[in-house]
Amino acid sequence: MTTTTTREASADGTQFIAAVPARPFGLVRHSLVMARRSLIKTMRTPEQLLDVTLQPIIFIVLFVYLLGGAIAGSRHDYLQFLLPALMVQNVLFASAPTGVSLNTDIKTGVFDRFRSLPIGRSAPLIGGVLGDMIRFVVSIVVMIGFGYILGFRIGTSWPEVIAGCLLVMFMAFCFSWMFVLLGMIVREPGAVQGLGFVIMFPLTFGTNVLVPTNTLPGWLQAWVKVNPVADAMQAARGLMVGHSPVFEPVMKTLAWSVAILLVFAPLAVRAYRRKA
Repeated sequence: MTTTTTREASADGTQFIAAVPARPFGLVRHSLVMARRSLIKTMRTPEQLLDVTLQPIIFIVLFVYLLGGAIAGSRHDYLQFLLPALMVQNVLFASAPTGVSLNTDIKTGVFDRFRSLPIGRSAPLIGGVLGDMIRFVVSIVVMIGFGYILGFRIGTSWPEVIAGCLLVMFMAFCFSWMFVLLGMIVREPGAVQGLGFVIMFPLTFGTNVLVPTNTLPGWLQAWVKVNPVADAMQAARGLMVGHSPVFEPVMKTLAWSVAILLVFAPLAVRAYRRKA
């Protein structure tokens, strides 16, 4: 069992450090409390969800009606091809604001108060990531719901669709730690958002999201083959529409997601502790 240290002041103003025994599963409980705080903050300012409610609709309309006839010859067929991959893209984009939100909290001094509490140092970061997962859920619901209005139809089964959605959410959760790290080391929230777009655009658009891989130039095909987001898009297509292999892209997506989590989560926690 670990202990947590707190700073206390005596009557004469002298500060000393006291060790407080940590309770079992303390980090889990503290992280869930912080996740609840993040969720309440989002619910009180619902305009924060505009990107995950309007952006999926705009992307579907633009790509389907601008490119569907030219690429697939049929807007319905192109919608079947596009929507699962576009869902991956939008959910990953929804992970970027996590770093912006945490960076804003640090600049406003909220995290200074967290450091004075007898809680795990990583709890505010874990809670922030968990609380922002509501953005992933909203993006997926809007994407599938609006797609159904336009004519998208599931070609597999609902359990497979749910598995695909959970896979995408897990990948976005792992990617969130990249932006948490940015939020810890970059000075301004605007810079975090700007760097986030620089990272996400080649990862999400340098894929087979809009066209099949075999139609791309050779150098771009090589990038798509090593791009973990392309594997996630292929897995989502297989689980939601069918007609494509599922096992290999699912395993690659899980492997990449775990690797990203194992690398960036410790780095983000370490960067946060350095600010203490």
